[in-house]
Amino acid sequence: MYNKGKSAASKYVAVYCARNRTAINKLGITVSTKLGGAVQRNRIRRRLKEIYRLSEKSLRTGYNIVLVARQASRDAKWKDLESSVLYLFKKLGLTQSDNSPGKSVGTNAINADKNYGEER
Repeated sequence: MYNKGKSAASKYVAVYCARNRTAINKLGITVSTKLGGAVQRNRIRRRLKEIYRLSEKSLRTGYNIVLVARQASRDAKWKDLESSVLYLFKKLGLTQSDNSPGKSVGTNAINADKNYGEER
C-alpha cells in the first residue's frame, strides 16, 4: 500500500491511502514505540481514532487509510492534531466534493490554512 497509494504528511501525522475496491473504508493507525510508553501511545491512538470517527461521514468510501503518528503528535493540542489530519484528508482527495449529496462536516477545521500541513 505504501508504494501503490498516495501519501501526505504534516509535522503531526503522515497519511497513506489507496483504493480497496469495497464500499467501506479501512483504517490503520501506527504509533511507534519511539513516541513513548504504552499509555502515551494509546492516547495518541485514541485521539487519531476519534478524529477519524468524527470526520468519517465527510470522507469518500472505498479506501484503505493508514495514519502514522509522528513525534510532534505526542504533545500536540487536540485542535492542532485534528486540523492537521483533516487538512491531509482533503489534500489526498478523501473528502467528498462540495457537489456531493449528503456532505456533512462537523467541524470547520477542514478549511484549515493550506500551508498548515507543510513542515516549517
